[in-house]
Amino acid sequence: MKSIWKGAISFGLVSIPVQLYSATEEHGVSFRQVHAEDGGRIRYRRFCELEDREVQYAEITRAYETEDGDLVVLTPEDLAQLPLPSKKIIDVVGFEEAGYFDPIQFSRAYYVKAADAAAAKPYVLLREALKRSGRVAVVKVALRNREAPALVRVLEEENVLVLHTMLWPDEVRSAQTVAPDEKVTVRRQELDMVDSLMDALGGYDPDEFTDEYREAVEALVASKEGIAPPLPAEAEGEEKGQVIDLMSALEASVKAAKDKRGGTAAPARKKTAAKKAAPKKKAAKKAATTGKKTTAKSTAKTAAKKTGKKTAKKPGKAA
Repeated sequence: MKSIWKGAISFGLVSIPVQLYSATEEHGVSFRQVHAEDGGRIRYRRFCELEDREVQYAEITRAYETEDGDLVVLTPEDLAQLPLPSKKIIDVVGFEEAGYFDPIQFSRAYYVKAADAAAAKPYVLLREALKRSGRVAVVKVALRNREAPALVRVLEEENVLVLHTMLWPDEVRSAQTVAPDEKVTVRRQELDMVDSLMDALGGYDPDEFTDEYREAVEALVASKEGIAPPLPAEAEGEEKGQVIDLMSALEASVKAAKDKRGGTAAPARKKTAAKKAAPKKKAAKKAATTGKKTTAKSTAKTAAKKTGKKTAKKPGKAA
């Protein structure tokens, strides 16, 4: 991996020289545009409107278009001299709980590496402080000609800091017109059946996920090159109409999920960061048990009254 940014994380009077590395990469299928008639490559050339000639990439710079349509030329030197504090500093502006941010706000991820041996101590100090507190650092950073809010968190599996750039709040579109009509109701039995389907399908296993589209395209290319047999024609699937009986569809889905796993239950999901939630579960279990006992007592008293019997008093307790 090549470093794409060098600077420092700054919080309070502490400064940590760091480097950023792209944490992700995409392996999608890449196509070229060709002339359908003869397969000739389609290429794009850069032409200057005023001189009506092709220009080299080295001759090109950027311009900002104003509301009036005027173009203001900005050279790389102009942009490099912008008085922007976040240009070389990841400025920590606060700390928040790890679950505070919605994933819809996240953009890209970068591994944060200590730039030298002297930066290792403050790097580890910040990492361990974030781990112990369960919080993330909220920062501002300028990357790839764009300033953005971001957060720094601990990737515990690798014991390394990760920076996630985020969208500005006004870049996330409102979803008010997308949600279904609130008048729609679901029954408890339907929710219970969906719970059963969740259990039958199990959790996320990355080994079971493959890019079938890329594999299919590669097989198609191989068959057209003559190094693989022709692909079989796709079997026509049954037409899926509108689901009339939702419960029947759910029951069939649960059965199909179990059959796919050979009738065995889905493997237990890994427990991640559930330490804080444990007391709530115990409290809920205790409340449920207490509720059952209270209900049982109420039922017993009601039955006793109907039969004219009185419940016996426990010795040692006042009436």
